[in-house]
Amino acid sequence: MALGKPFKVLSLLGQSEKFSILLTHRSKEDALLFESNAVAQLTAAEVQIVKKNYKPMTDSFYACLGVLQFYPEDDQQLFLVMASGCVSVGKIGDSEIFRLTQASFINLRSPIPDEDKVSEVKKVLNSGTFYFSWSGTSEPIDLTLCEQKRSFTKETDNRFFWNRTMFLHLLRFGVDCHEWLLKITCGSVEIKTVYAGIKNVKAAIISRLSCERAGTRFNVRGTNDEGHVANFVETEQILSTESEISSFLQTRGSVPLFWEQPGVQVGSHKVRLSRGPEASCSALSKHLKILKDRYGKQVIVNLLGSSLVGSKEGEATLSSLFHTQHTTDENHSDIPHVLFDYHQEVRGNRGLDKLEHKVQAYLAEFKFFYIKDTNVERIQTGTIRTNCLDCLDRTNCVQTFFGLKILEGQLRAMELLEKPQNYTRFEEVFRQMWINNGNEVSKIYAGTGAIQGGSKLMDGARSAARTIQNNLLDQSKQEAIDVLLLGHTFNTELTSYARSLLPSHYLHTPPTVLRAMVRRWEDYIIQKPLTVIVGTYNVNGGKHFRSVVYKDLSLSDWLLDAAKIARSSSLVSLEDGELDNPADIYAVGFQEIVDLNAGNIVAASSENKKAWGEELSKILNRDRGYVLLTSLQLVGVCLYVFVRPELIPYIKDVATDSVKTGLGGAAGNKGAVALRLVVHSTSMCFVCSHFAAGQSQVKERCEDYAEIRRKILFPMGRSLESHDYVFWCGDFNFRLDMDKEEVKEYIGRQDWSVLLEKDQLSIEREKGNVFEVYEEGEINFPPTYKYDLFSEDYDTSEKCRVPAWTDRVLWRRRMPLREKYEPPDWNPGKCIHYGRAELKQSDHRPVVAVIQVDAFAVDEERRDQVFSEVIKQFGPPDATVILSSDDPSVFLMEDSDEIILEQLSCCGDVILVRHLGEELWITFSDGLAALAASKLIEVQVENYIVHIRLKTEDWKNHLEKEMALCINSNIPLLAPGEITTFTGLNSGFNSDYVMEQGRGMMTLGFAPPRSEGKAPSRPPPPRSPATERKLLENNGSSGPPSGKSSTKQSPTEIFPLSMKLPVATVDLSMTLSQSTVDHPPLPPRQGSLNQSNPTSPKDSPKKITPNLPTVPLRISALPPVPNRAGNGPNNLPPVPLRQAGAGPPPIPARQLPIIPPRK
Repeated sequence: MALGKPFKVLSLLGQSEKFSILLTHRSKEDALLFESNAVAQLTAAEVQIVKKNYKPMTDSFYACLGVLQFYPEDDQQLFLVMASGCVSVGKIGDSEIFRLTQASFINLRSPIPDEDKVSEVKKVLNSGTFYFSWSGTSEPIDLTLCEQKRSFTKETDNRFFWNRTMFLHLLRFGVDCHEWLLKITCGSVEIKTVYAGIKNVKAAIISRLSCERAGTRFNVRGTNDEGHVANFVETEQILSTESEISSFLQTRGSVPLFWEQPGVQVGSHKVRLSRGPEASCSALSKHLKILKDRYGKQVIVNLLGSSLVGSKEGEATLSSLFHTQHTTDENHSDIPHVLFDYHQEVRGNRGLDKLEHKVQAYLAEFKFFYIKDTNVERIQTGTIRTNCLDCLDRTNCVQTFFGLKILEGQLRAMELLEKPQNYTRFEEVFRQMWINNGNEVSKIYAGTGAIQGGSKLMDGARSAARTIQNNLLDQSKQEAIDVLLLGHTFNTELTSYARSLLPSHYLHTPPTVLRAMVRRWEDYIIQKPLTVIVGTYNVNGGKHFRSVVYKDLSLSDWLLDAAKIARSSSLVSLEDGELDNPADIYAVGFQEIVDLNAGNIVAASSENKKAWGEELSKILNRDRGYVLLTSLQLVGVCLYVFVRPELIPYIKDVATDSVKTGLGGAAGNKGAVALRLVVHSTSMCFVCSHFAAGQSQVKERCEDYAEIRRKILFPMGRSLESHDYVFWCGDFNFRLDMDKEEVKEYIGRQDWSVLLEKDQLSIEREKGNVFEVYEEGEINFPPTYKYDLFSEDYDTSEKCRVPAWTDRVLWRRRMPLREKYEPPDWNPGKCIHYGRAELKQSDHRPVVAVIQVDAFAVDEERRDQVFSEVIKQFGPPDATVILSSDDPSVFLMEDSDEIILEQLSCCGDVILVRHLGEELWITFSDGLAALAASKLIEVQVENYIVHIRLKTEDWKNHLEKEMALCINSNIPLLAPGEITTFTGLNSGFNSDYVMEQGRGMMTLGFAPPRSEGKAPSRPPPPRSPATERKLLENNGSSGPPSGKSSTKQSPTEIFPLSMKLPVATVDLSMTLSQSTVDHPPLPPRQGSLNQSNPTSPKDSPKKITPNLPTVPLRISALPPVPNRAGNGPNNLPPVPLRQAGAGPPPIPARQLPIIPPRK
């Protein structure tokens, strides 16, 4: 049965006031009606009545993907998304997989298409990277689940469910989305059919891109605060027949630290750590925990460069930090971290054998998934996580290598290697599919296919295309991905507040509920007082940072002791204990950190930034510990933010931005840098700026302020004004409009009030031109500009500049959403110290402000309680009531509808009226109106009583289920309670892994652990270089070592059989029989262990290994081992049962081997 185009979209005829859309399906008698932002599922009878009033709008469609909804400027926009083009990529079982090639958007608010608003979203969906499954006879497979998860659950993995927010609008009105919509996933699907004898085998590679941190190459890097990384892809290698399925899973993802590659990226891409090393620990730990929870055991394969010289310096720094942070995390020391410099080690097709030697033990331990009929015979117990810088080209090659190494084990388990040429055939097919898979994954993230190194011409063309795509087109693509996944543009005032207060899935509730939650913010917050210290210093090029003359001067006089020095000098009066509390956050801004010459304006050096950062870290950690959260430089303007280590787990959403204002916005000699963060649930923004210089350039300085305020923009549409607190420091260059000598006279008298009357900044603030809603501490210190260098004298040069307070610190607090005026108890923040320090390395003096603010954290229990109250208050989201009567004939009266609607008009606007059987369904514009109507209980129509009830009475649970769709799933790779017979490297075994020559097949053998403190009786004999020693695990048949050689058998299997076992403990041993390969026999080891073996499956391939002692494993209770029949060379004698409590049987001593002399 072919898919066809069963969907049709019809619009209402005539010039009706209400625009209405009808969605029909060829095989369904009912239909969906979209009208006035509501959705109704019409019955067959209703469809027959209303369909004659509708006409087809466009051609038919393959599938419906849902309703895209977003809120630009608080105005809800709705678009019905249909699949108008798709191509089949193959079948897996009864399900056919389709690639989406064209999506159509139908405006549900107006007959005008208005596709400009969603044009970028349409480009993303039409990119050819989205897939859906369909079956005409049974339930289609869920593409979001790998084969192993599909064996024990049907729950969708929301990480790979890309159109889940499109389901919300229909769920809200009670539509069964399972019948009407299809799920799409982003990634790559490659399916080929391979014939192995009489078997028809489906070979497939499926890659699933996670939507937890989706985006484009240079817009989304590293990790976020929840531990989700960019370009996280789960790739599955599948072999499938009618009765068997085998799969192997790998993952890739960006380095889980906070890093980025800012600026125009051409050629070498410079890596910048967007947060300090200590600030990344929390997110890294979360990411590793997520991996273990979802995929079991883990191994990290890090392919980044290791050279600290040349263009790969940034890679090496990132790789070293990743390795250091991981290995020092005690919670995840069980995860091996394999460092492999791909560019250094791999040349052409050679070099990956070194990587294989490092990871083959883990590949053997993790195994692969295998199910036969309905019996799960093997499970994969862990995954290898591979990363390079982009997780594209190098990662593609390495994952291909791992996949092909596992392939032979999959084929052998499925008995598909009856003919020698079968493996070659499958290897060729999978190698090409892996190449195609790499190209598709690369197109999603970088915009072009993968750079594979095969063709220099093609790789050069793709590299050039990437440069254009990443620098010019990716920003709009990133915004489109955000709209597609989040369902919002997130640039409204309401969502600005909600992001700080509520979890992300709460943002998908109806706007009325969201607004009520924000208005009641005081009901579920906890006050968290914080002390913020903001400092600003124009360092005049930073040339005197290492000055020998003033080596005794310390920045601690400015940042740590300024307030105490001022108090001891009686310049200020402070209450005891106000300054004893340590600062929670330090924000330190510099201006002219480099000379403002042409060279630095074009490409400013970061050496001074690094030096000042190290000095600040040393000074601030004098008394208490502080860690660098992040820093940012724009030519001469630089901003550092340090925080107490205890605050790091409560800080999230850190972002930076910069604005150039020099030369009309073209140069960065003047401008600002900004840094935002959320601590607990309070958003803060720190700005450091340098305005236009000159005594008379007041207008230019006001314009600089307005330009910076307008242009600062953070991800998700966050503006400067959308933060709870804004701290703004810098060299504002506002002067005093007085004669220099007169100013000096007032300075001598410390008559600050007279000078402030002539202060340009104070005058402009009163006019409302700059900083109109900002606060500033009381100025009771001399002007900070301009001094002679290394002197206490004001400017004595030819220009003889007038002293002024050019260096300032101001702040503001945002008003709550519900308030238009300041409430009586409003506290914008208290400045407990505002002063300067007497550092003389520059022509400015540094300024510092100590500000106490009221931050707040959310009490989750109280928030959930308030949320329940709000939901109960606003009624059901479907806003529908059902009217019924003891005598249904009342609804057949001509004017009954008008009478009922007139009586319900006091409750709210009615948008839809439906007659369903003996009931009347009325839909209001919002749930609050429906709730009010239900409280009427009944209305009277002439002599009849009409009862009113809500359509959805338990709307709270309904809404919670709706929001659950927006929460990322945590479906583990292993079913709950599932264990395997093989514990691998963590069980204490000494393992030896070698490669079988000519076949590239891994084999595995185990030796028992040595007794601690004891050495073996003698060293093992040397191995012959002429042959490779083949060691492998036992998968069943064995007995006590007989000391006799067995006949040579078929090639060994790669991995052992895994079984689901109940939790109980008995002894199970694995005994390895002796090989016929011409090796000298192994000497006996001391402390040999007891032997006991289960019966292996009949179809289990036989294995040949050197004679090794047995290895005991503690697993579940199994039946006794039956005796084997026959006396052939492949049959071992029966294993005698041991009495309870008996010790291990003695192992007969063997003669020493004859060791040939070495040549």
